[in-house]
Amino acid sequence: MADYYHSVILMEEKCTGCTVCMQNCPTQAIRVIDGKAHITPEKCIDCGVCIRVCPYGAKSAVTDTLKDLEAYDFKVAMPSMSFYSQFPGNFSKTKVDNALKTLGFDAIIDQSYYAEVIAYHLGNLSEDPFQEKPMISTYCPAITRLIQLKNPELIKNIIPIETPMEVAARLYKENSAAAHPEGSIGIFYISQCPAKITSIKKPLGLKKSSLDGALSTQSLYPLLMQILSHREDYDQHVTPVYLGESWSILGGQSLTSEIEASIKVDGIDEVAKILDMAELGKLSGIQFIETYACIGGCVGGPLNVENPFIARYRVESRTRGLSPIDTGEIEDNFDFNALLWDLEIEPLDILGLDKDLTVAMEKMTRIDRLVAELPGIDCGACGCPSCRSLAEDIVQKKASLSDCVFQKLQGGRRNESL
Repeated sequence: MADYYHSVILMEEKCTGCTVCMQNCPTQAIRVIDGKAHITPEKCIDCGVCIRVCPYGAKSAVTDTLKDLEAYDFKVAMPSMSFYSQFPGNFSKTKVDNALKTLGFDAIIDQSYYAEVIAYHLGNLSEDPFQEKPMISTYCPAITRLIQLKNPELIKNIIPIETPMEVAARLYKENSAAAHPEGSIGIFYISQCPAKITSIKKPLGLKKSSLDGALSTQSLYPLLMQILSHREDYDQHVTPVYLGESWSILGGQSLTSEIEASIKVDGIDEVAKILDMAELGKLSGIQFIETYACIGGCVGGPLNVENPFIARYRVESRTRGLSPIDTGEIEDNFDFNALLWDLEIEPLDILGLDKDLTVAMEKMTRIDRLVAELPGIDCGACGCPSCRSLAEDIVQKKASLSDCVFQKLQGGRRNESL
């Protein structure tokens, strides 16, 4: 596996070099070079903001296809927790599951049950005086990667526990081992966002994901709607609905874990502000930070199809009045230690100036000097999202000071040996 796997891709033939994606990328991972956007892989967190904001549809996500199911004898779908909210209310969860089976899946896994299992343990941790506070959930992988890149001091606050989809997939394979030999089961996630896809191909905190691939909600939705509109329900088994489905909307994690001293924040830019405050110790008394890169939560994922506010209403309607899973059932069947990651995560060096600390410090000094020479208006005309990012690129020999139009207007090429 490559050092960096990303599901977000650029379709160069559609790119006009408009810089909208560059100006909106939360980690400044995009440059515009020779009229085309380029993604810097080590800075990309697969949040999908560029997919959402590109006016020309030049950004997309790499996913598996239904043809990839053919590699497995037993094919299992695991819908995202926002998946069922994409369908009109007259199509029940049971009907949607039946439609998935018509597409070729043999079974469906409901990860929302396992969300409640994890929520129970999160609630217990919030009362542990030795647990680092505020705790940060790993449910949104884009946020975990953001912390690795920009707030590494908060890695100790991340709860090193598997996500619901990983717990569900791992236990399904373990419980099915007798009936299905290893390698014969293929579990495919139906994803609302590119970050979840990346977390399968390059998992965080795990040596290997228990899932085998991912398809997007966008790709399956028209096929499923065609089936739902023309075929009567044939499976009488009623799919249960769990309170854990509320994890797909902002506030769901705090609700199910019963953590009152929590901050619920959505939208990658607002999350970044809260993380900065947490790193500076400005969130005293807060036990838990519930974060989503997408506005509204997972219902706002860029690979979904429904209006996120309508989707939220459907989630709230379906989960309203539901009781949580019995705590005795969780305590008897789910040991906390068995849910933990098997690897530690580490900070990511996005600049990578030099392995030699002395040389790296010298380069940092050069960057600061260059920033002082630049106009500081972050116009983006140079193809970089900010003057500082241009200075960084110059020091790393990826750009030139003459790329700055203001430097040209002030008399041509300036001395880059600053």
